[in-house]
Amino acid sequence: MNIFIAGLSFNINDAELANLFEEYGQVNSARVITDRNTRRSKGYGFVEMDDDEAAAKAIAELNGVEYAGRTIAVSEARPQEERPQRREFRHDRRY
Repeated sequence: MNIFIAGLSFNINDAELANLFEEYGQVNSARVITDRNTRRSKGYGFVEMDDDEAAAKAIAELNGVEYAGRTIAVSEARPQEERPQRREFRHDRRY
């Protein structure tokens, strides 16, 4: 199961996020999402666990708790929606 975590402290890294969830079971991956340009955390991340029962327990017990000074929101991740392509703005375009 893929788990979405929002409201993370900007100082949390992948290993710390994995450690938080390892109490509930085997963590396959943990990733804090960062800005491409600044490499700073965006304050959310994803954890993947094979055991759906352990993942459900982690969601139930961690949702709404304070972690590293912030209240986190934990839920099952939804599939990413397809976004329309962004048009590139060019100053030299003649209309």
